Amino acid sequence: QVQLVESGGGSVQSGGSLRLSCAASGYPYSSYCMGWFRQAPGKEREGVARITSTGSTSYADSVMGRFTISQDNAKNTLYLQMNSLKPEDTAMYYCAANGDPSGRTWYRGCRFGYWGQGTQVTVSS
Repeated sequence: QVQLVESGGGSVQSGGSLRLSCAASGYPYSSYCMGWFRQAPGKEREGVARITSTGSTSYADSVMGRFTISQDNAKNTLYLQMNSLKPEDTAMYYCAANGDPSGRTWYRGCRFGYWGQGTQVTVSS
């Protein structure tokens, strides 16, 4: 059973930094996509960044140059380094992975179906 567990969220002031982590377990695929999504109150969930097993990365325009997605395969952990945070980055952040054939969320060439429970990021001005 695939499990994704996020951590690292919190409250910071504008311009600050946070690093989110996503510990993955039970994921059987050697070829994969993993990503970060976010959802602010009253808004639809949006893709933030994704990375593939080949190391290819892709970012939303709104976070390009400020956020960095990375992975530590030895630790089965996905990261999102967030710098120069803005109040508009405030949202619940979710880790996601592909491989679930019933997945319905497409983002940058990957179909995501496994989701974590989310971690809250709040940026104050």
